[in-house]
Amino acid sequence: MVTIVGVPKDALRISCDARHTGDHGELRCTNGWSRDRCYGPAVLTVSEIWRFPVKSLGGEQLDAADVDELGIAGDRQWGLYDPATGMVLTARREPDLLFLSSRLDGGRPVITDEHGAVLADDAALSARLGRPVELRAASDGPGTFENPMDVDNEADWMQWQSSGGTFHDGRSKISLVSRASLGEWDRRRFRINLILDGSGEETLAGDVTVGAARLSIRKPIDRCIMISRAQPGIDKDLSVLKRVIKERDNKLGIGAVVTSPGAIAVGDVVSGIDS
Repeated sequence: MVTIVGVPKDALRISCDARHTGDHGELRCTNGWSRDRCYGPAVLTVSEIWRFPVKSLGGEQLDAADVDELGIAGDRQWGLYDPATGMVLTARREPDLLFLSSRLDGGRPVITDEHGAVLADDAALSARLGRPVELRAASDGPGTFENPMDVDNEADWMQWQSSGGTFHDGRSKISLVSRASLGEWDRRRFRINLILDGSGEETLAGDVTVGAARLSIRKPIDRCIMISRAQPGIDKDLSVLKRVIKERDNKLGIGAVVTSPGAIAVGDVVSGIDS
């Protein structure tokens, strides 16, 4: 039994078993009620699924994905290692990473530049970035990352290590955000795994299900200078980070860990677990 989470907080919540029926993906309960009668006018549903095989690079949009204990299978499983510093590069230090993209092919990342040209090995990646780099798997061990605490001058850099198994920044392994929270901002700035139709994801707590996967909500995601960087078709804009700091206490999206693996797909409902 699940409770469909409606928002805002006073939206209708009714326990039911939700499923998709009909040729147009209409949402109905097993008792045959329609969407509005069953769980109110505001429901969080998966609109887009994104996997980012290489940390800080653009990713690939999926219709469906398997979720394991490390998040979306293949997500942030590789990074570009800088042998000069011993760190895994991010767009905080190397903004040009945002002009590269990655996708999985046969379990390995294929990396392309902003023109679609494949960067097939470390030599090609190093030439594109103008520094020696090595593609490394997160399975080889934790990575060290860095972030500037002074965003105006990009100074006062701090360092930390990944939790192991993936190159996520922290312990959260999958991220969610609603279109209402994104507003006019391009979703690519935030490297979120699940884009949700609806609003109010910040009210989620405890365990939720998405498709066949069960997630435990950890906390809102703190943002960094990366969301202000330029990307293909997106200009550099420091005001993005400053607005998130001022208007949202520097938080946008929520992070979760996986408590039960399973398959997810576009159209899945985010459902709270009855206690």
